Amino acid sequence: MSAVAPEGVAALPEPLAAARTRPWRVLFAVMFCTSWAGNQFSPLLLLYQERQHYSTAAVNGFLGVYVLGLVPAFLLSGALSDRYGRRPVMFAGVAAAVAASTALAFGESGAVMICVGRFLAGVTVGTATCVGTAWMKELSQWPHDPAADTGAGARRATLAFSLGSALGAVVAGLIAQWGPWPEQLPFLIHAAVTLPFAWLVLRAPETARVGVPGRLRERLRVPAAGHRRFTRVVLVSGPWVFAASAIGYGYLPVLLAEATRGWGIAYATLLTAVALVSSSLVQPLAKHVDTKDSARGTLAGLLLIVAGLGLVVAADVLQSWPLGIAAAAVAGAGMGTAMVSGLLEVQRIAAPQDLAGLTGVYYAVSYLGFASPALLAAVAAGTGTAAAVGLLAVAGLGIGCALVLAVNYRRHLPR
Repeated sequence: MSAVAPEGVAALPEPLAAARTRPWRVLFAVMFCTSWAGNQFSPLLLLYQERQHYSTAAVNGFLGVYVLGLVPAFLLSGALSDRYGRRPVMFAGVAAAVAASTALAFGESGAVMICVGRFLAGVTVGTATCVGTAWMKELSQWPHDPAADTGAGARRATLAFSLGSALGAVVAGLIAQWGPWPEQLPFLIHAAVTLPFAWLVLRAPETARVGVPGRLRERLRVPAAGHRRFTRVVLVSGPWVFAASAIGYGYLPVLLAEATRGWGIAYATLLTAVALVSSSLVQPLAKHVDTKDSARGTLAGLLLIVAGLGLVVAADVLQSWPLGIAAAAVAGAGMGTAMVSGLLEVQRIAAPQDLAGLTGVYYAVSYLGFASPALLAAVAAGTGTAAAVGLLAVAGLGIGCALVLAVNYRRHLPR
């Protein structure tokens, strides 16, 4: 029996799944495991420096290789999932996660395998995050989950990303500091945990309109990416989301290597966990900060990120590891607030046929911030200036972007 609808309105379909078997739960687990693949490498940067004697610029360059896999995956996977369906593209993302961890397990053989693994990890996270966020929104509404509110999809996707990233970093960091086979075991554990989801993801319901006429080239065009609200609010705040994480727990442990000598890997793991747990805890609050008629959520997130960068500078200058923990917590809160608000802005702007594509563009721009440690390290090495100088310049740029958001605070709202 169909649900009762007002007179003159078509009856709503019955829910397709019982409350205990909502299909978004499977997708949440898949996004959790793929996010784990992307962040398990971060605490190991110091390990590669100590054991394989890579320079600071080299280990931060490994983070940059990750972006090379991310951006094409973001830009292509959404259009591919619109054309061929969410399931097969997400299956490819899970397969790439297993391949990435397998390659990184052989990272001791040299930089080539590390780069291959990091590139595949970028493909994994780019595919799973872009397609998964759009799919999560579709599975977090009628008829798959009638009890969900309009922001549930964005919050669930962001929470899966944050928790998976946190666990990946914690498992890898603890094994690297105190466990056996630190350059192999973290990746083998992840591959074993992730492999079953290659089968489970194919059992989730398809939500894309597969078979709708249209060339792939046409699907790669995302008209909503030209919306003024997107270009003047979402794109301005986007790169800061992952610049906060990359600097807060990727670059800072390297800057504090002398202050944490002997337990640097554990400290890097702690910073990662603090930042991502902070990001997870703030997301329910971010839902209330965000509003559909202003840029309050994205502005609040960016200001928290700038404050976190200020604490990073203080921690570096004073060589204070407690200040580093505070910096990671504040930057993580900014990251969670900015990501949830950015995704909600995207979902308000995008038409249904543009959702996966516009989500991909948003993430592609956001993840460009992940290359910031590599750029900062290269500038510091090339110019001989202190890292704090470059970080202050980045914080100043963040303040400038906050002013742009303030100017466009209530402008160009989608109808």
